[in-house]
Amino acid sequence: MEGFHRRQGAGIKKSQLIIGRQPIIEAIEAGRAIDKIFFQRGVTGDAIGKIRTLARDNNIPIQQVPPEKLNGLTKANHQGTIAIAGLVQYLDLQQVIDHIVSAGETPLMVMLDGVTDVRNIGAIARTAVCCGAQALIIPDKGVGALNEEAIKSSAGALEKIHVCRVNSLMKAVDTLHLNGIKVYASEMTANETVFELEYRDPCCIIAGSEDKGVFSGLLKISDSIFKIPMAGNFESLNVSVATGMILYEAMKQRMLNK
Repeated sequence: MEGFHRRQGAGIKKSQLIIGRQPIIEAIEAGRAIDKIFFQRGVTGDAIGKIRTLARDNNIPIQQVPPEKLNGLTKANHQGTIAIAGLVQYLDLQQVIDHIVSAGETPLMVMLDGVTDVRNIGAIARTAVCCGAQALIIPDKGVGALNEEAIKSSAGALEKIHVCRVNSLMKAVDTLHLNGIKVYASEMTANETVFELEYRDPCCIIAGSEDKGVFSGLLKISDSIFKIPMAGNFESLNVSVATGMILYEAMKQRMLNK
């Protein structure tokens, strides 16, 4: 499906700056991937209002910045706004689910909650592809940028996996549930272990941050909460390593089921 090819660049360069109001509107309307839009504080106007609406509809983060920030990015007339073109094409979650199902595959997805280290994100994407996961779900805020370092750490995996950017992980879980996809979240004090879950069903695994874990609201609406048993008394595993262990167990179950 042509619309599901990922687009990727060599890194954030001056050529990836989209400068000025109308060029940003045209880029969003053309479906170009946008990582972020900078607005100069206090900027107003009809075009600015339209950009805000388009950004909201396409889950594009907006950041208010002082004029020095924009002037440092370009010497051109930026009209109070600059967008950063993305290195990865972000896709709609429902469309990705429909695409996976129509291809005759059983959904296996990974949701990132508060994972800010871009090298961990890249490593998770790499393991996800190796273990047969089809998609990453990320929030539009509070997650590491899918920048050149993340793409390098993924060893090309971010070109092969669908990336869904959503404005609410809670709403994303609702969408998963409406499509019959179970949601599994890890919690160190859980009774159930990673080996007891059923991964042969359509499912999504939530990978939480190493310091705070999975957000309590997400834990409450997850179908199962599990732990990764450890031999020693150590605080926690690296998030990309833990996610790799979970995904490998999912792949093992699915391979034995064939």
